[in-house]
Amino acid sequence: MTPKTPYSTYLGDREPIASMRDTSERIRALTDGWSRPQFERTYAPGKWTARQILTHLAETEMALGYRVRMALCSPAYAAQPFDQDAWIVKESRTTGAEAAAARFALRQMNLSLFAALSAAERQTPFTHPEYGALTVDWVIHQMAGHDLNHVQQLETIAASPSPV
Repeated sequence: MTPKTPYSTYLGDREPIASMRDTSERIRALTDGWSRPQFERTYAPGKWTARQILTHLAETEMALGYRVRMALCSPAYAAQPFDQDAWIVKESRTTGAEAAAARFALRQMNLSLFAALSAAERQTPFTHPEYGALTVDWVIHQMAGHDLNHVQQLETIAASPSPV
């Protein structure tokens, strides 16, 4: 049974690991070669810039990859929530290119781990104070859907006129 996450509508019935590979390449193709001003574009007034979206994706890749590793190696693991807005403020000096490179590298590591997991390992349980009882498989599905949400934003930015 496919787990229900806040991003399930984005993922639909796609296989999550294949979707994560595809999204990673889509983001790389979209942003490769962007200038600093291009990374500072946004998809709508008052929303995150491409640099902030990529930073958020790298932070999420790090945090959720850590959760999976902890769940797999620490019985009765309880994940800690994080405030994405507080995290993004602390990364104000990270460039868009740096964020994209970090996100890609972390994604490659996570994909290698996720692809090697058995069906039983993907059912490893842990808890989260906001979401309750979860599994590693839930996180994998969550990450895949989360990517698709943000890749739409990056595609909108890429399609907008470039700054002069």
